[in-house]
Amino acid sequence: MLKNLHKDIPAAIVVFLVALPLCLGIALASGAPPLSGVIAGIIGGIVVGAISGSNLSVSGPAAGLTSIIIVALHDLGSFDLLLLSVFLAGIFQIGFGLIGAGALRDYIPNNVIKGMLAAIGVILILKQFPHLLGYDKDPEGDEAFIQPDGENTFSEIAVASGNIATGAIILGLLSVILLILFDQKALKRFKIFQFIPSALIVVLIGSLVNCFFQWYYPALWLRGDHLVQLPEWNNPMEITQHVVPINWSGWMKFDVWRIAATLAIVAGLETLLSLEAIDKLDPLKRPSPPNRELVAQGVGNMTSGLLGGLPITSVIVRSSANVMAGAQTKRSTIMHGALLLICLLFFSPWLNLIPKSVLAAMLILTGYKLAKPALFREYFRKGWDQFIPFIVTVVVIVFTDLLTGVLVGLLVGLVFIFRVNFKNNIVVTKDNNNYLVRFKNEVSYLSKPKVRQVLDNIPDHCAVLLDGTRITFIDKDVVEVVNDFMVSCKCRNIRLEIKVDKGPNDQLFVIPEK
Repeated sequence: MLKNLHKDIPAAIVVFLVALPLCLGIALASGAPPLSGVIAGIIGGIVVGAISGSNLSVSGPAAGLTSIIIVALHDLGSFDLLLLSVFLAGIFQIGFGLIGAGALRDYIPNNVIKGMLAAIGVILILKQFPHLLGYDKDPEGDEAFIQPDGENTFSEIAVASGNIATGAIILGLLSVILLILFDQKALKRFKIFQFIPSALIVVLIGSLVNCFFQWYYPALWLRGDHLVQLPEWNNPMEITQHVVPINWSGWMKFDVWRIAATLAIVAGLETLLSLEAIDKLDPLKRPSPPNRELVAQGVGNMTSGLLGGLPITSVIVRSSANVMAGAQTKRSTIMHGALLLICLLFFSPWLNLIPKSVLAAMLILTGYKLAKPALFREYFRKGWDQFIPFIVTVVVIVFTDLLTGVLVGLLVGLVFIFRVNFKNNIVVTKDNNNYLVRFKNEVSYLSKPKVRQVLDNIPDHCAVLLDGTRITFIDKDVVEVVNDFMVSCKCRNIRLEIKVDKGPNDQLFVIPEK
């Protein structure tokens, strides 16, 4: 039972370091109290992690819900009413899990899932690059293309290029070099890297170098917005004074229920997408039960609402970091939540010494691993029917948001699925003036235009063999098209032969009596 702890503990530390600034950043981007983001991260780790059936998925506040929270705070007028919506959203999600809504994830094609992962990787690189340069105006949890300050993902990089903090660049580049160096197989043989994650070593080095700057090179010293800004307490009990209590009096307000339903649906869909993506990344390819995950998310959101936290969903960035850090079981997820709790209560002054540019370096390398050029080459070699839905998903997510990109990628993928289906379920072979028309497997209503086109293009004064021996299903409208062709054969001087298996299909191609 404990045999994987030597891998789960280092992974938990890495996820904790990634999750900490994201929890704070998403809360700030949402206009919510910073503490609410950390509370959601703790509950996503401990509560959802304990109930979930996934080995590697990590839950917490998600950037994809930021715009919903901003609108909800405006419509409801207070954060305590939003907490009631979060609680009710959890009830809805438990209901989704009990009725089997998790089956929806099985209808997302692999090329769209891979495109989603690649897009998240690209977004991480683009969004963290300003932090690497020392431009920390926008919170780390911001993933939207159009930002609240009027800038977009690309213009923000241009703005950051004109607001460089030299100390941040030094620490960021040093962190990138060390992370790449520590990731080499030659160094991984040393036991220190088997028990202490390289990310933790890099964070310690980056923080110490910044302290060195403070003492000897003040011009390079990073402080204020350039550092993690976790709330600090004189004693752990002070935290209770900053937790916003849920407002039960608003349970009859329509907007509370409307926002709850919106949060439940969007968070549920994002959870299912993230779960499918992480299962693809799992080296052991262990399947995660989606309905159980929805129930776990529901319990997590009910708990988060009760304790003053933001809504929770399974999050790709933290889950990907968990996979790439070598996690083996969900103990990593639970321990990362416990680390968030312990550090929030006792060690926030120490965590506030961590430069954001060091954490940006970690996220940029995580993004690169998700969006390696080799992945794009792989899908290009698979053909246009695989590559186009993949690249469309990537582009649309980068320029809009995750759910929009997935929906557009899914629609494009369906077009190619239909196109391939049209091509493959009816085949025509010609030998001189003889034609073999063979139907394959299922011939749905969507094949009707193709069947009509094939039969209309057969010339007069020829011989035709209609082979239906391989049909497992054929739509009645398609049968009618074939029967119309059979009627026309006499006046077109076409010699027709029909071949079907004895059984349910042997009466399919029969000219109806007038």
